[in-house]
Amino acid sequence: MQKTDSDPDSIDCVIVATTTPDFHFPSTASILCDKLGLKNAYAFDLQAACSGFLYAMETAASMIQSGRHKKIIIVGADKMSSMVNYSDRATCPIFGDGAAACMVEATTEDYGIMDSILRTDGKGLPFLHMKAGGSVCPPSYFTVDNKMHYLYQEGRTVFKYAVSNMSDVTAQIAERNGLTKDNIAWIVPHQANMRIIDAVASRLEVPLDRVMINIQRYGNTSAGTLPLCLWDYEKQLKKGDNIIFTAFGAGFTWGASYVKWGYDGNK
Repeated sequence: MQKTDSDPDSIDCVIVATTTPDFHFPSTASILCDKLGLKNAYAFDLQAACSGFLYAMETAASMIQSGRHKKIIIVGADKMSSMVNYSDRATCPIFGDGAAACMVEATTEDYGIMDSILRTDGKGLPFLHMKAGGSVCPPSYFTVDNKMHYLYQEGRTVFKYAVSNMSDVTAQIAERNGLTKDNIAWIVPHQANMRIIDAVASRLEVPLDRVMINIQRYGNTSAGTLPLCLWDYEKQLKKGDNIIFTAFGAGFTWGASYVKWGYDGNK
C-alpha cells in the first residue's frame, strides 16, 4: 500500500493463497485486514497448494474485469517449516518459509494479466498430502504419535507430473498468445526443483538468464515462490515485458498465466 500510495479504505479485497494458515478459522486474510486497518475490504484464503498464487492472480483479475472491484491485494504466504518432518531428510531440505504480496488494479491500458490456463486433477492425492488434521482424519493421540501431521510426498511421482504438466501448459499459453523465445521476456516458474525449471525453459527454448530463479535462496516456499521471484527481479522488469508464470502443486493443481508487465521496475 505504501509503494502504490493506496489509501487503506480504497482496498476492495484481500486474497491470501496459503496451505499453512495461522488457524483453521478465521482466515489468514481476515487477520491481515485487521493488521492493515482495512475497513472496506472483504477477504478470504485460497488453497491450491503451490499453485495458490497463480490461482489468486486469475481470481483477482476476473474480479477486476467484472467492473465491481478496482484494487485487490493478493498474497502468497507459506510457513512450510510448520509441516515438514525434520527426520525425513528426503523432503525437509526442499522447503522454506516465505511470503510476498502484489497489488492488482484496474487499467485502461493493454497491460496486466492477459490470459490463463489453470487445471486441477484430483488423482494427485496419494502422492502429496498431509494425512491427518482435516475432517477425514481429525487430530488424536494416534495421529500425533504416528507423525501424520507432516507433509507426505512421493518425490519421483510428483516430479514426473510436474515436469510434464508445467511444460505442456506453458507451451499452450505461449502458442495461444503468439509468444515465442524471441518475444518472451521472462519465465517465472514455481521454485520446486531446478530440473523442473530447466525442463520448462527448454520446452520454450528460453535461456536460463531469462528465467527467474531464487530457489537457492529460499527453497520451495509453496504459494510464496512466484511473488518472491517478482520481488527479487522487479528492478529488471520493463513496461510491456511478456512474462509467463507457471506452477504445479498438490491436488494436483497446475497452470500458466501470461502477464504483460505494467511498469518499469527500476523506477
